[in-house]
Amino acid sequence: MLAVTDAAAYPALGILIFSLGGLAGAVFYLPFKKVKAWAWESYWLVYAVFGLLIVPWVLALATSPNVFAVLKAAPGGEIAYCCLCGAAWGVGGLTWGLMIRYLGVGLGLAIGCGLCSAAGTIVPKVINGELGTLFNSNAGWFPFFGVLVSLAGIVLVGLAGRSKENELPEEEKRKAVAEFDFKKGITVAIFSGLMSAAMNFGLQGGQTIERLARTTDPVTSVAWKGMPVLVVVLFGGFIVNGLWCLFLNLKNKTTRDYARPGAPIVSNLVFAALAGAIWCSQFICFKTAEPQMGSIAYVGWAVLMASQILFSTILGIFLGEWKGTSGRTRSLLARGLALLVISAFIAGYSGYLAKEPPAAAPASAATQSR
Repeated sequence: MLAVTDAAAYPALGILIFSLGGLAGAVFYLPFKKVKAWAWESYWLVYAVFGLLIVPWVLALATSPNVFAVLKAAPGGEIAYCCLCGAAWGVGGLTWGLMIRYLGVGLGLAIGCGLCSAAGTIVPKVINGELGTLFNSNAGWFPFFGVLVSLAGIVLVGLAGRSKENELPEEEKRKAVAEFDFKKGITVAIFSGLMSAAMNFGLQGGQTIERLARTTDPVTSVAWKGMPVLVVVLFGGFIVNGLWCLFLNLKNKTTRDYARPGAPIVSNLVFAALAGAIWCSQFICFKTAEPQMGSIAYVGWAVLMASQILFSTILGIFLGEWKGTSGRTRSLLARGLALLVISAFIAGYSGYLAKEPPAAAPASAATQSR
């Protein structure tokens, strides 16, 4: 085994990469709108094959030369934990599209990602008994404060969505979101958001795997050390998504979709695969940005979710989902988006606080007399 020293952290770069991941998470659903004459389970299966298997494994093989050796040497319990967390995410992920169907891109992702952000950021610290370490220094409580700011922004965006629900007549709501149903949507969003937080549990639960990636010859670079963890977590998600889609294919007799006469099969495959590749990109960004954050890497999940909400809400505005709302609703929305942006700046500044060396202790009398 070969010991390797990790590179220096660059928090601003980390925040930028997290934000790009959030952008990918906000727009991945758009290629599905180009899929024609296929049932949901058919194009979701293609998405799962590409986004959860092909893309992560191709990238892992290209960037992690020791991926097979690492997974062979890794503790079985840790691999099982990461895989199970991915499967739990898979259950939540299956309802993510349903949430968007009922609430729209902007409001759906705001609520779902908000719950996912809160649970995914705080729960791992509680489980590991590390919550108290957040308040030991400026470098501890300041990033936690940034997480709270992002959650406040998420709450305001959610309140804006509720206000929109109360203001718009039914026909206006359905112009932007054809199947808008706030009660069904919020129920699905709560379940989906909490279950989806398990993705972060799995990505944070592969510490031994990442250590092996950096110490097993030929070593994986620090930027890509999370790839062996990512393929394990996403494989767990694929098992759930793949089996459910195949079940629905058989149950609904939609296996014929893949060769349906008159359906644009090639373009359907391309757009569904593109959605999977874009979706996977958010977690590739997440794992490559973590090393840049140093000791406060845990804020990355909140930054990723906040960025996803920010971009998805902006996308919702362009799609007309907020058209016709009152000044009060738009004010709530604007304040929520502003807080999400501010939280990203706080996270970046927190990274620099964490890099500052501790103040030198005063010299002793004996030392001063020399």
